[in-house]
Amino acid sequence: MKHHEIAAIAEQFELTGPLTQVAVFGNGHINETYCVTCQTEQGPVRTVLQRINQNVFKQPVQVMENCQRVTEHIHAKLKAIHSPMAARQLTIIKTSDHQIYHRDAHGEIWRMVNCIEQAVTREIIETPSMALEAARMFGWFQSMLIDLPGPALHETIPDFHNTPKRFKAFQDMLQRDPCDRAGSSQPEIDFVLKHAHVCDVLLDHVGQGHIPVRVTHNDTKINNVMLDQDTHQGVCVIDLDTVMPGLSLYDFGDMVRTATSPTEEDERDLSKIEMRLPLFDMLVKGFARETHTFLTPMEKQHLAFSGKLITFEQMIRFLTDHLAGDTYYKIHRENHNLDRA
Repeated sequence: MKHHEIAAIAEQFELTGPLTQVAVFGNGHINETYCVTCQTEQGPVRTVLQRINQNVFKQPVQVMENCQRVTEHIHAKLKAIHSPMAARQLTIIKTSDHQIYHRDAHGEIWRMVNCIEQAVTREIIETPSMALEAARMFGWFQSMLIDLPGPALHETIPDFHNTPKRFKAFQDMLQRDPCDRAGSSQPEIDFVLKHAHVCDVLLDHVGQGHIPVRVTHNDTKINNVMLDQDTHQGVCVIDLDTVMPGLSLYDFGDMVRTATSPTEEDERDLSKIEMRLPLFDMLVKGFARETHTFLTPMEKQHLAFSGKLITFEQMIRFLTDHLAGDTYYKIHRENHNLDRA
């Protein structure tokens, strides 16, 4: 979109002063994001303007309703116990007619939130202490929402971590094999079929009442934790579009998947891939520090298993997309999704 069009959308929100600058912001792959700067008597104030990607989030209004409930609940709890930290949490900036989003002439949904100043994100976990703090913050996030009142949150991406359904989709695609790729993917296919029994483990425990459904983040990468730029302590958790009902173990398992290997997920030299156990130890310690009072014995027992399950689930998704002809994940070379698998 052109600069003046973005500025016009930004001006639909309750800005703190005259708009002076609009610039592309961040490196996210889903939503279209801009930094909006306004001039006030105290100096420039920045906010973040985003267009919600409706190809990914089919019900963007439900996404915003979830975000509102979660941010207001966290802010209210912190205001009572730690006012300075409350001021550094995400806050939805309403439109001039007091709505939590703006719908433009094309039906696109836009939202604005505050910019968390003097805080930074990291793309990779560089030290064990950073792993501990990231895991602690995701555990803290779950603990803040353990008493969220009202009905269940909307499921913004249905069956996001439903591993049995991911396996069923894989089986269906394997049977169809529309691109005739199964023959060249046999070792990976055999691996999935051999280990398929793990897909049902967590949901079986849910059905038996041993593991509860909680409010979870569902995208627990290090770059979704903001760290104070001076103290390196956690400030807040961001990117709340996937916050919805889920399992605490899904969040922990995805931390293990994304943090403990030193390589990119499409590394072709498998000799470079290892399990960095010191980082795993820090993930456990950080997460447990904030969750040990409410996790059930069955959840604690399956912490390590969850890392294996979520990694396996992601393998299934990559392999399914490879068999389908690379229709979901962007690829940059032949057999890219097979390499990822």
